[in-house]
Amino acid sequence: QVQLVESGGGLVQAGGSLRLSCSASGRTFRSSGMVWFRQAPGKERLFVGFINWNGAFVDYAETVKGRFTISRDHGKNEMYLQMSSLKAEDTAIYYCAAEWGRPSGDWDYTKAENYDYWGQGTLVTVSS
Repeated sequence: QVQLVESGGGLVQAGGSLRLSCSASGRTFRSSGMVWFRQAPGKERLFVGFINWNGAFVDYAETVKGRFTISRDHGKNEMYLQMSSLKAEDTAIYYCAAEWGRPSGDWDYTKAENYDYWGQGTLVTVSS
C-alpha cells in the first residue's frame, strides 16, 4: 500500500519556523515530482511549492517565496518543507503529494489534479 504521511505541523507564533516532513512508503518516488499544497479553513487547496525528481528544479507560490524551502532525501524517501517568517495567513492544513509517470516538463505542476498520491495533511497554526 502506497502512503504519504506528513508530520511536523503544530502551533507557532508569527515570525517563527516549522519544518514539515513527508514520508513515503510502499513505493519509491525517486523519479517523481513532489509538491506541497495547503488548504485554509473554508478555502480552496492552493499550490505552495514543487520539487522535481532530482531536486534540480524547485518552484514556489509567490506568497511563500523567500520564506519556504523545499528539499528531498531519496535515501529516506522523504520530502521536507522548511517554513520561516511564518505569518497568520500561513495557517492551513498542509498536504504533500507525488506524481507518478508524468513526462518531464509537459504538465502543470501547480494543479492538484496532476498528482496521483496524497498524504492526509498536517495542520499548521500560526498565532499573531
